[in-house]
Amino acid sequence: MSQEELSREEILTLFTKYQALKEGHFLLTSGRHSNRYLQCALILQYPAVAEKLCKQLIKKIDIQGIEVVIGPAIGGITLAYEMARQLGTIALFAEREDKVMTLRRGFSIEKGAKVLVVEDVITTGGSVKETIKVVEERGGEVVGVASLVDRSGGKVDLGYSLYSALQMEVVSYSAEECPLCKEGLPLVKPGSRKIRG
Repeated sequence: MSQEELSREEILTLFTKYQALKEGHFLLTSGRHSNRYLQCALILQYPAVAEKLCKQLIKKIDIQGIEVVIGPAIGGITLAYEMARQLGTIALFAEREDKVMTLRRGFSIEKGAKVLVVEDVITTGGSVKETIKVVEERGGEVVGVASLVDRSGGKVDLGYSLYSALQMEVVSYSAEECPLCKEGLPLVKPGSRKIRG
């Protein structure tokens, strides 16, 4: 794979090729409907592709002094690992315990450590904000947030600089206003085989 910078079109082509970007009629976690769905796990399962995308992402970040890369489970785990591998830092992940994001498994963050928070796809940034809180509560210093895809089209505010390999605005609709429902297209809940009519 070439070490040159990837264009937006080349990144979109990779996402489509590995079926990480799907077109159709989808029920999102929020309950809203959309004509597009991103499943980054499908592209991150290929280490060479993950390496290429992370290399692209790292070019956009001021990487000086980063000591820890952390992502929320589950979407941020593989990305945190590959980003940390390329940056030469440690990789952690935060996970929910009793519905609260926390560090488990003996993970720790030293006071004053410079931390990059990563996530595969950011829409509202909820999991990222929870992960940032975990870092700050332990005295870590968040230096920025990185994602493969910023699905908010640059509108989400996380309180820190956000770097993304791909920025796109994915339109979503309430169930009552969904034009795809009005067209009678079957509604798919990603991650399950259930199709709603």
